[in-house]
Amino acid sequence: MSSSSSSDGVLDDTVLAITQEAINYLRQEAESSTSRTRQLPLERDWLGAHERLVQDYFCENPLYDDGQFKRRFRMSGQLFAKISNDLAGEFPFFTQRVSASRKVGFYGLQKCTTTIRQLAYGIASDAWDEYLRMSSRMCRESLENFCEGVISLYGRRYLRMPTAADVPLLYEAHQRIHGFPGMLGSLDCTHWEWATYPTAWKGQHHRGDHDGLTLILQAVASQDLWIWHAYFGMAGANNDIQVLMSLNLFDDVIDGVAPDTSFYANDVEYKYGYYLTDGIYPEWATLVKTLSCPDDENRLYFKKKQESARKDIERAFGVLKKMVYHRPAVEDT
Repeated sequence: MSSSSSSDGVLDDTVLAITQEAINYLRQEAESSTSRTRQLPLERDWLGAHERLVQDYFCENPLYDDGQFKRRFRMSGQLFAKISNDLAGEFPFFTQRVSASRKVGFYGLQKCTTTIRQLAYGIASDAWDEYLRMSSRMCRESLENFCEGVISLYGRRYLRMPTAADVPLLYEAHQRIHGFPGMLGSLDCTHWEWATYPTAWKGQHHRGDHDGLTLILQAVASQDLWIWHAYFGMAGANNDIQVLMSLNLFDDVIDGVAPDTSFYANDVEYKYGYYLTDGIYPEWATLVKTLSCPDDENRLYFKKKQESARKDIERAFGVLKKMVYHRPAVEDT
């Protein structure tokens, strides 16, 4: 009994010592946290930054010409001004406001500029702090509100499927240019190189026929580069067929809510229009594939015409990739 009592006493003393150390540690942490001084906010001269921005690009005689503006903003100055003015007219976020502490906020030009630069260069949100004097938080908020505003303003016109009024125009243009009646557009996939991928996702975005990791973009484009269908972000390990099976391009046809796209070819009426594809796609009524081994002049002629018309989607992919892969260096700004 005496030995048991002594061991219990030693254990109690040990627990008490550990508890006292924990209490002392927590007390020291509380004292150090109360003694810490809050970091003062940076006094950024954003009004001066706005003046420099105006002198560089938006005054009557800017420092940089239209060519330099287009190279750095990835769009013309006229288009940028239209988007900026439209956003300012519909969303108070893109107008200069006064905060509750009576501080004058940023101009809409600054918010639109930092958004376009983030989209064009693909860099961190605070990379333009030295030039625009905007914090990382404000740049992220500008990006979020800009994307929501653009979708709200232009979504009904551009981010949509062709309507019953658009289909005859597509038919007429494709028949006049390519000689294909009933053609809605060209459908294809491209692999988009992904440099800043999360390491944990490496396996599902790697394919043996590509050096690095990729994402798949599937799109439909018309002869005037109208990309009215885009399905982006599929893992690079997939192929064109797997992407085709998971997209919603034909949902309106399956559900019976598609607009009237019937057309005549050789005095025969067809119910739905079609898309030009390469040879990997399946034998569907809405897909017109190229011929792998034409064995007569007519089939050879069709193969040449079909592959020539499919350059619409290849040209659209080329334009998109040029905007990304031919970015100017950040130091150029």
